[in-house]
Amino acid sequence: MTIRVALHHKTKYHYDRLINLGAQQVRLRPAFHARTPIEAYSLEVSPPDHFVNDQQDPFGNPVSRFVFNKPTDHLSITVDLIANMTVINPFDFFVEEHAEKFPFEYSRDLQRQLLPCLDLESIAPDHEPTPLLDAWVASLPKSAGRTIDFLVDVITRMHKRTAYLVRMEPGVQSPEETLELASGSCRDSAWLLVATLRRIGLAARFVS
Repeated sequence: MTIRVALHHKTKYHYDRLINLGAQQVRLRPAFHARTPIEAYSLEVSPPDHFVNDQQDPFGNPVSRFVFNKPTDHLSITVDLIANMTVINPFDFFVEEHAEKFPFEYSRDLQRQLLPCLDLESIAPDHEPTPLLDAWVASLPKSAGRTIDFLVDVITRMHKRTAYLVRMEPGVQSPEETLELASGSCRDSAWLLVATLRRIGLAARFVS
């Protein structure tokens, strides 16, 4: 059964004096390539005296850039949308023949395009030691009959290794911290999965 969901998001700032606002980038619109149909969408920004340019970032996500002309004592951003929450088969995609079995190698051109999604520096900045992540990655199978089966196995193992919790603090835990605590929020588990896949040579990126 399809469910239609209405979402309302409002961010508002008040200032105790008139200020000049710098350019604001608003990322509050679902990606055009998302599978969930968006039936209606509106974005209202105040003060109304502004210029807006609709752009896309390198990953194809919509970005609205606002430039304000006059000093103001407030900034208000309001988004309303209606989403059609249809049932989606997560395995409805095509896998290239060369990648059907794990491990596999990316072609040189594809590897060049995927470099940001293979970056290991962001996983452990300044070459911080990651003994728990090292041990976790070493415990995973080195090969599998099908790449999809391998990914499902990794996710199942990670689900058993870390408990889910609601975490209201800002930021994302490092993979090492999530493994040490054996718990984390959805964003912490997602970042651990990204780190895991990159360490074994699979391109992955964090998507909100």
